[in-house]
Amino acid sequence: MLQFLLEPLQYDFMQRSLIVAVLVGILCAVVGSYLMVQRLALLGDAISHSVMPGLAIAFALGANIFVGAFIAGVLSTLLIALIHTRSPIKEDTAMGIVFSAFFALGITLITTIQKDNKVDLNHFLFGNILGVSWEDVISTIVIAAIVIAVILLLFKELQFYTFDPVGAQAAGLPVNLLNFGLMILIALTIVASLKVVGVILVLALLVTPGATAYLLVKRLHQMMLLGAAISILASISGMYLSYYYNLPSGPAVVLVSAGLFTLAFLFSPRHGLLTHPQRSSASSPLLQEIKSLIRFKQWFTRS
Repeated sequence: MLQFLLEPLQYDFMQRSLIVAVLVGILCAVVGSYLMVQRLALLGDAISHSVMPGLAIAFALGANIFVGAFIAGVLSTLLIALIHTRSPIKEDTAMGIVFSAFFALGITLITTIQKDNKVDLNHFLFGNILGVSWEDVISTIVIAAIVIAVILLLFKELQFYTFDPVGAQAAGLPVNLLNFGLMILIALTIVASLKVVGVILVLALLVTPGATAYLLVKRLHQMMLLGAAISILASISGMYLSYYYNLPSGPAVVLVSAGLFTLAFLFSPRHGLLTHPQRSSASSPLLQEIKSLIRFKQWFTRS
């Protein structure tokens, strides 16, 4: 057993990959908890897809790709807010418009760059954690330190705003600043996660550990701590599965995380499908709804 655990650690690339996977797992679980509580999972998806043009443009200019991704992510949140506040378009619709446009632009730019330079940029889509350098490790540590420090510093304010934005505004908190700050934290987390799972799967790391913890605990700080522990377990397990079974690392991490969510969904002491079968018995309410619909249809036809 000890040999099983120690063998991958003799390789430098596995040491770097595990450090980054654990850091990103903690970040995604903590920041993703806010997305979970505010029901803004689509926002995480929007920002993750919107970083693509920034990545492509920064690569073409020879600049830092993560800076480009961060700028694109922040710009996308500003555009979403602008469309939502200056038009009758709802926020979820604005997210769909912006992230699809940014993602399409990013794919177009990446395809053009790959044709001209003969380089493979697909790892931005699916992640390439085994290729992280020590420079990537350091940048991930810096991002993690900044995000965690801000959350610790503003935890009470963010918690108040998350659960009661109207009450927070009435209490005099700068809700617009808090909202924009939260968007920046999400963008930073997504930038840090690109090497691990890529643009396509980053939403899974942002949402799944927090959702798993949500089934098991009640309070936000408990959700963050348990979500971080679940995310660390999923990251390490996924990396070991990747090493021993020659699986793609990012998808392996996400699949382990999804497996842990499935266990919580089935066996949660308060919400489990199997531990509380009466809650899963949706057939009778569903039949009642169908009968009501039939009765309404008959009444409407007669009248």
